Amino acid sequence: MGKKRFIREREQREKKRIARERVETLFTMAERVFPYSRELANRYVEIALAVQQKAKIRLPRKWKRRYCKRCHSFLVPGVNARVRLRSRPYPHVVIKCLECGYIMRYSYLKEKKARRKKND
Repeated sequence: MGKKRFIREREQREKKRIARERVETLFTMAERVFPYSRELANRYVEIALAVQQKAKIRLPRKWKRRYCKRCHSFLVPGVNARVRLRSRPYPHVVIKCLECGYIMRYSYLKEKKARRKKND
């Protein structure tokens, strides 16, 4: 009984590892193909999100912030996304998708505190 569970757990770990690799590959391909075909880049993002959801894995932060949460389009600052830094009421990054107009806010208070601590 214990051996079967061990094998099943190992298979699950292997599936998650493969899923992570595929998500990484798909986002990298989306980044590479974006200048030539935005539709294909957006399709790669949708496939990556489907793989991530099916395998129940977390997206790395660097990819999590590169697609629109509403329309799932791949975001490139200055092309189809506007990026601004705001300090009030709390330090945050504002990313606006220029495809659908959706606004995403990400706090950077922790990073700011860590940098201040490092400099002291």
